[in-house]
Amino acid sequence: MKFLTSGKVKDLYNVDDDKLLFKFSNRVSAYDVKFHQDIPKKGEVLCRFAEFWFDELDVSNHFIRRESETEILVKKMKMIPMECVVRGYFYGSLISRWKNGSVKLPENTDTTLAAKLTEPLFDPTTKSEHDLPVDKTKAIEMNLVSEEQYNWLQKTSIAIYSQMAKIADNAGFILADLKLEFGILDDEIVLGDSIGPDEYRLWPKESFVVGKIQESYDKQILRDWLTANGYQKQFEDQRNAGEEPTAPQISSEIIETITKRYVIAYEKLTGLPF
Repeated sequence: MKFLTSGKVKDLYNVDDDKLLFKFSNRVSAYDVKFHQDIPKKGEVLCRFAEFWFDELDVSNHFIRRESETEILVKKMKMIPMECVVRGYFYGSLISRWKNGSVKLPENTDTTLAAKLTEPLFDPTTKSEHDLPVDKTKAIEMNLVSEEQYNWLQKTSIAIYSQMAKIADNAGFILADLKLEFGILDDEIVLGDSIGPDEYRLWPKESFVVGKIQESYDKQILRDWLTANGYQKQFEDQRNAGEEPTAPQISSEIIETITKRYVIAYEKLTGLPF
């Protein structure tokens, strides 16, 4: 088995001509900055979530089996260079993009912070170091996908979001948004990569209040801490100056909270003990 590359949160190994091994780590990143500290148990939670969602969702995927507490075996495929984001609530980068006019919403959309959208919004991005939002026209112009592929990805991504949102709702959570990745395998589009709290926002229903920043059981915990302490602006200023952003030390309290909430989210969503 040959090591291929390290991503933001997992390492990839070549098994043979048809298979790859994903090894999930405890690494964490936010705002496209990689941090030096690990989040205990994070890799194991992500690995178990990948197995759960691939088994649970009604769509073809590249998952074969879980190999260990932090490893899954998957089929090789040609990844589609577009990340399929589905948003169910008015939150995150959608707000600033709506304000600057770069994304349009239906006229009857409630633009209160964390308000539910009238319909799930398909809001894809490029797949790169710094992801950029694209609409259908732009995605086709950039040769990311064909028109037929875009239409299929839009319909399928929204269907997956709806299925996951129902499971989350039954477990006492709101699935605010979701990022999916797909690839081509045997001339068919299949779901790939992995799915877990690094790829979606998850809010507990019991503390949900429209108009307020939401309590999160996902990576948003780290983003909120960075923003509150001025690090998000620092990253932007450093990039604008042509510098590589400097990762600060994450507080021990934030690290402990992320670990605790990832585990709680797994147990409640799956109904399985960690």
